[in-house]
Amino acid sequence: MAEPVAVTARKAVNSNANFVFLCCEFYSRINISVIYGGKGLSGRERKEEKMGKKKIPVIVINREYGAGGRSLAAILSERLGIPYYDREFVEKTAKESGYGEDEVLKEGEEMSKSSRVINNFLNSTVSYSSSYDAIFQAEKKVVLKLAEKPCIMVGRCADRILDEAGIDAVTIYLHAPLAFRLKRAEELKENGEEKLEKFVEERDSQRRVYYKQYTGCDITDASNYTFCFDVEKVSVPLCADFVMAMLEKE
Repeated sequence: MAEPVAVTARKAVNSNANFVFLCCEFYSRINISVIYGGKGLSGRERKEEKMGKKKIPVIVINREYGAGGRSLAAILSERLGIPYYDREFVEKTAKESGYGEDEVLKEGEEMSKSSRVINNFLNSTVSYSSSYDAIFQAEKKVVLKLAEKPCIMVGRCADRILDEAGIDAVTIYLHAPLAFRLKRAEELKENGEEKLEKFVEERDSQRRVYYKQYTGCDITDASNYTFCFDVEKVSVPLCADFVMAMLEKE
C-alpha cells in the first residue's frame, strides 16, 4: 500500500461561490488515510453506489497542454459511469453551427492572438469575426445541452458558460512545469514538424487567449476552480481520488 498523501487546503471566497484550492504537498506530518497515490479509493464501487446518481454533478476540466486533462476525464468517467466530452465537441459544434469541423478546430482552442488583433484592426472582416462568434455561440449551446445530464467536459470555456447559466459544476485546473509537460507532449506526438517546446507554449498561449476572449477571465486563476492540481506532484489518478472523495462527502 502506498504511503498516505498529505493535503493542505486554503479556503477562499470570491463573489460567485465558495471554492477550495487544494495545494498538494508530500508532508509526512499530516495524514489523510483514504487517499493513496495511484491506487484509487478503497471500496470504490461500494462508495460510488452509496453516493447515487443524483449527486453526481457536471465536471469541467481546464488544463495546460500536456497536463493530462483527457486522462483525468477518462478516469473519472469510468469511476462515475458518466460520459466525458473532449474532441467530441468539434463534431457536435460543427453540426450545431453549420461550419466545417476544420473551422471549429481553428476557432475552438487554436485561435491565435495575432489573428484576432489583425481581424479587429482591419475590420475587414465582419464575416471572419462573425464566424468565430457564431461558432462559439453554437459551442455554448452544446455545453448547455450536455449539462442537462451528469457528464465531464474538457475545455471549451464550459466552466464559465455553466457559471453564467447558474449551473453548478465541479471545476478543475491541471498544470505542471513545462519540462514535465514536454515529456507527455512527446508521447502525444501532436506537434508534427514543429519544435516541441514551441508547439506546447503556443498551445498554452492559444488556450489563454481563447478563454480570455470569450469569458473575460484568466484561465489560470485558481479562484475560478474547485480544485487546482500540479500534476508533477500529484499523479492524475490521485487527482481523481481527491475529486471522488469530495463527491462522496457532498
